[in-house]
Amino acid sequence: MSSLFFPMACALALAGCTTAPAGDPAGADAPDAGALTIEGTVASIDTQPWAYDGNAVVRVDVAGRGAVPVELPARWNLCQAGPVDVEALAVGMRVQAVGAPTAEGGLVVCQDPSHRLVPAG
Repeated sequence: MSSLFFPMACALALAGCTTAPAGDPAGADAPDAGALTIEGTVASIDTQPWAYDGNAVVRVDVAGRGAVPVELPARWNLCQAGPVDVEALAVGMRVQAVGAPTAEGGLVVCQDPSHRLVPAG
C-alpha cells in the first residue's frame, strides 16, 4: 500500500470533523478541504525526535477534546507548509494548528501551504 494512501484515506475520513479557523492569526491561506483546525494551549514541546529524523510533537490542550498531538516533520524541505518557529512557542501559550489529520487523532503540519502552528491572536 502506498505511504500516501493511508494519510489521504484518514484525511478523507475525518474531513467531516474539521472546524473552521477562529481567525487568521498569521494572515495565512484558508485551510485545504481535508485540513483539521484546532485551537488550544501548548501543554508540551518535544523536539527530540528530530535528532533521528522523526516528527517533533507539540501537544495542544483543546477544550472538550484533551491533548492533541501536533506533529512537525524534521524535513521541512519536503513539506509544502512553511516551517514552524518552534523557538517562538512556549508551554502555556495559546496556539492555532492547521494540518492533515492522523489516525491517532492528531494532525501533521506539512502537506499544504495552509498548514501551520502559530500563536493564536
